[in-house]
Amino acid sequence: MTSGNNLLFFFSALGAFNGLIAGIYFLCFTPKKNLSNYFLGALLIVLSIRIGKSVVYFFDHDIPRAILQFGLAACLFIGPFLYFFVKTEIEQVRKLPLSWGIQLAAWLAVILAGLVFPYENFPRLWTHYIVPAIYLQWGIYIGLTIIPVKPLFKKIRAKEKLKPFEKWVLTICATIFLIFTAYVWAYTNITKGSYIMGPLYFSLVIYFVIIILLHRKKANDLSSFAGQKYGDRKLNEDEASLIVARLQEVMNGKELFRNPNLKVGDLAREIKVPSHQLSRILNDSLQKNFTLFVNEYRVNAACKMLSYQTNLTIEAVGDEVGFNSKSTFFAAFKKIKGLTPNAYIRETTPDL
Repeated sequence: MTSGNNLLFFFSALGAFNGLIAGIYFLCFTPKKNLSNYFLGALLIVLSIRIGKSVVYFFDHDIPRAILQFGLAACLFIGPFLYFFVKTEIEQVRKLPLSWGIQLAAWLAVILAGLVFPYENFPRLWTHYIVPAIYLQWGIYIGLTIIPVKPLFKKIRAKEKLKPFEKWVLTICATIFLIFTAYVWAYTNITKGSYIMGPLYFSLVIYFVIIILLHRKKANDLSSFAGQKYGDRKLNEDEASLIVARLQEVMNGKELFRNPNLKVGDLAREIKVPSHQLSRILNDSLQKNFTLFVNEYRVNAACKMLSYQTNLTIEAVGDEVGFNSKSTFFAAFKKIKGLTPNAYIRETTPDL
C-alpha cells in the first residue's frame, strides 16, 4: 500500500478499535447502569464490527467470506440498538420491554439461520438478496428512530436550547445515518471508493466525541437519567400537559382505579414515565398526591353507582370502585364530597 493508503487504513482501523473499546466500556464498566448505556455500548460494538470488516475488506478483497458474513450480520443489530437507545433516552425507559427482547431474539435467529446459507457457498444469494434486505432493515429502524426524536427537531425549529443529552442523541443518530448512507451509496455503486466513507465518518465522530469529552467539565449530563431523583427535573408545561392527558385517558379508559392495590409505579408503567416524574406531575400540575388523585376517580365512580340506585350495598359499592375497606371508603368520600355516602344518597334521591 502507498503511504496515503497506510494512513487511511491506520486512521479507519483505529477508529473501529476505539469504538469497540468505548462500546465495551458503556456495556460493562460505566458507573451508570442505565438501559440506555447498555444499548449504546451494544450499538458501538456492532458498529465497530461492521466498520472493522469494511476496513479490512477495502484493503484486501481476498479475506475469508466468513469474516464478511460476520460483519454483515452485525448490521442486523445496528438499527434495533439505535432505535432502542433513542427510545430509552427520550422516554426514559428503565426496563427492557418484552417486545424489544422479542425483536432482538428474532434478529439473532435470522443470523443463525444465515449459517445454513453461508456467504462462501452462496455469494450470489448474499450479494443480490440478503445484503439488500439487511440494508432495508437498517433503514426501516432509522425511519422508526425519527419518531421519538421529532420533538427535538421541533425544539430546533423553535430555536429552543437543547439539553446536552438531546444533543448527544442527535449526534449519534446523525452518525448512524451518515454511515448508513455511505454504505448504501457504495452498494449501489453511485461513486467509486465511497465504501471507505462509512469507516471514515465513524472514525471522525469517535475522535470528535473523545476530544469533546476530554474538554468537558462533566459528561454525566449526556444521559437523560443523569442525577434524576425526585424533584430535580422540572418538566415544561407542554410536557406535563401531555403526560396528564395520557394519565386521564388511561384512568378513564382502563379504569385502573378499580384495582385496590394500585400503586404509583403501576400507573407510571402504564403511561411509560418514571414513578418519581409522575409523582412530581401530580403535585405540581394537579396539586394532588397519588392517593387523592386515585380516590377522586373512585369516589366519582361510586357517586354514579349510588345515583343509579343499584341493589348493591354502600360497602359493596366501595369495594367495586377500588376501596379495600368500608372505613377508607367513607373517609375518602367525606373528604372529597364533604358528606357521607348515606347523606349523598339522601341528597340525590328525588322525593317521590
